[in-house]
Amino acid sequence: MGLELPYGSVDFSLRGLAGQAEGFGRLAVGGQNGDVYSVTTLADDGPGSLRYGCRKKEALWIVFQVSGTIELRSYLSVSSYTTIDGRGQKIKLTGKGLRLKECEHVIICNLLIEGGVGDDADAIQIKPNSKHIWIDRCSLSDFCDGLIDVSRQSTDITISRCRFANHNKTILIGADPSHVEDRCIRVTIHHCFFDGTRQRHPRVRFGKVHLYNNYTRNWAIYAVCASVDSQIYSDCNIYEAGHKKIAFKYYKEKAGDKEEECSGGIRSQGDLFVGETEAGLEGGGGDSCVFDPREYYNKWTVVAPPSDDLKHYLQHCTGFQNIPLPSI
Repeated sequence: MGLELPYGSVDFSLRGLAGQAEGFGRLAVGGQNGDVYSVTTLADDGPGSLRYGCRKKEALWIVFQVSGTIELRSYLSVSSYTTIDGRGQKIKLTGKGLRLKECEHVIICNLLIEGGVGDDADAIQIKPNSKHIWIDRCSLSDFCDGLIDVSRQSTDITISRCRFANHNKTILIGADPSHVEDRCIRVTIHHCFFDGTRQRHPRVRFGKVHLYNNYTRNWAIYAVCASVDSQIYSDCNIYEAGHKKIAFKYYKEKAGDKEEECSGGIRSQGDLFVGETEAGLEGGGGDSCVFDPREYYNKWTVVAPPSDDLKHYLQHCTGFQNIPLPSI
């Protein structure tokens, strides 16, 4: 297609993912320096299970020797320096989701996470104080609360090549206007496909968020929302509205350390608004206060112009992929 795409070399070796994320999560190494742990059972717990591996405190690269559904009866807590690598099998997590709590250097790759149970069920919950996280090529849908929540001073996170569908509250970054410490949050979301999810692609409080080369279509409320003191840099994305035409929304809230309500800022750079889609940039905090990603991370980040080729790629090559597990 003549389209320059990221991560062309990460599948040549098992640990080729380590340290290769673009954006704020670029330092995530996962279990690069640990042993390989093989999941041999679809049971929720016990030797050979995914939970058993995630519980270990030493660095670990987790792979799967089985395919199928793992029904999680409670949140699955992931330890630091862990890679959950779903390449080579088809693993679906359901029931409860993953919890990244006070951990660092976690990579989650090539999983299906769908069918949440319980009012508070998030597919992936990142809080508190977690950092250096990379979520790549996952399909997420149909949970009770959020698909990905980032809050309580968790930062330096990349979400890439993921597919989001059949859901309402998709990605929340910053959970409450009283959490003023969340001004440290930094998240990159790129090459993702938001397919008819209703809202929060993402919704942001306080954090700095770089969105690039994503395709968001047929939302029901808005595509992207900037709330209290957030800074969103929307860079060469494709926005294609359905019934609701406006892509960007601003919600005012009062930060815990301020007297007046305020929203956030959105800078739209090179975005493509398809058909009758309206940007909706008026009425917010403007773009003068929005950060420049180039001041935060290095030059090899690939940002392509929005195009039909990019749209085709994002429709067909995001989320879970039927790819082999690379050799060690």
